[in-house]
Amino acid sequence: MGLFQSIFQSKNAKTPYDLADLGVDVHSHLIPGIDDGAQTIDQTIGMLIKFHDLGMKRLVTTPHIMSDLYRNTPESILEGLKLVREQIELHNIDVKLDAAAEYFYDEFLIEKVKKKELLTFGENLVLFEFSFSTEPFQIGELIFAMKTNGYQPVLAHFERYPYYFSQPEKQVEELKNKGVKLQMNLNSLTGHYGPQVRKQAELMVDNGWVDMVGSDCHRIEHLHILEKNLNLHYFHKLKNLPLLNRTL
Repeated sequence: MGLFQSIFQSKNAKTPYDLADLGVDVHSHLIPGIDDGAQTIDQTIGMLIKFHDLGMKRLVTTPHIMSDLYRNTPESILEGLKLVREQIELHNIDVKLDAAAEYFYDEFLIEKVKKKELLTFGENLVLFEFSFSTEPFQIGELIFAMKTNGYQPVLAHFERYPYYFSQPEKQVEELKNKGVKLQMNLNSLTGHYGPQVRKQAELMVDNGWVDMVGSDCHRIEHLHILEKNLNLHYFHKLKNLPLLNRTL
């Protein structure tokens, strides 16, 4: 064994990280047929069983709400949740499922905030996301609206936005000073989204910038990738972070 290989392997644990340590997965797409996640109830059931096998028995599924693509509403999401819960009971799966949403920051989101019609989890936590291609404007206005209307904003997968790859310390400081919590995708640590995203995710862990983590599971393959990489050193480092997942 070469020196480089020996050093690399020493950074990995002999045993996989136990996802049960996280308590709750706060980001997934499990309700069938309403966004780019599960398309059939069979796919949903398969993912739920895999979550259980990996130690995750409490889940918050978060379908996309995007005005120009996935026009979901609280009513349609909660109706889908009811359907999935019926199947969980029918198949006797030991998993507790709740639902919120992943809100895309578009021209209609602030209006939804002011009408107080957002789906939340925990203590009025709201998961929202930005465009991957264009850095958003007037973030302060959005965050102010959320906070003054009683919501706690949680930015989804901070590590995946290319415009935050440079000077992430500055961006994190600005967001956290505005009262934003940061969620990181678990598969970002596996390299699934590319090396730059992985580097950003590792930086978040090293600096304690991660407030909560989520699988962002859209299909069972995402859970297979995660399972194969749970021996990585950075998964075990999550044990040392005061993640909000454990308090929900």
